Amino acid sequence: MTTITDTTPATEITETTDAAGRDPHITTTGRRSVVVRPGILPPAGPKVWVDACHVDRLVPGRGVAVLLPGARQAALFLQPTGMIYALDNLDPFSGAAVLSRGLTGDHGGEPTVASPLLKQLFSLRTGRCLDDDAVAVATYSVRVVDGVVRVGLTA
Repeated sequence: MTTITDTTPATEITETTDAAGRDPHITTTGRRSVVVRPGILPPAGPKVWVDACHVDRLVPGRGVAVLLPGARQAALFLQPTGMIYALDNLDPFSGAAVLSRGLTGDHGGEPTVASPLLKQLFSLRTGRCLDDDAVAVATYSVRVVDGVVRVGLTA
């Protein structure tokens, strides 16, 4: 696992999609191409970007579980629009790390994943449970650099 510390202020990272919000715009920084497809706009402050997997491993509409430092897990979801979302993989209702195996969908324009065990819906953008306002899962910033999906952790 490779970790990269990026002290670039979040305000310099911009969401880049076409007018329809489907295809990412590619920004070239030196020799590295950086594609930012955040499901969640990154909060301000430095981040540690952790290599998660190659973007080719993601299948639109399906989730992939990745291991993060500290034995945490994230569930990555590539939507047909090209947006990539990262949530904590732990289902807070069952206590099992299964959200990456959930069914993705749309609830009134909100991209969602349904827990495969107890079927609660979670927003892919905010991590909020749509069935219980008191419950949410952690979300992570995502970007793609040189074909590798990176998950941003607060430094």
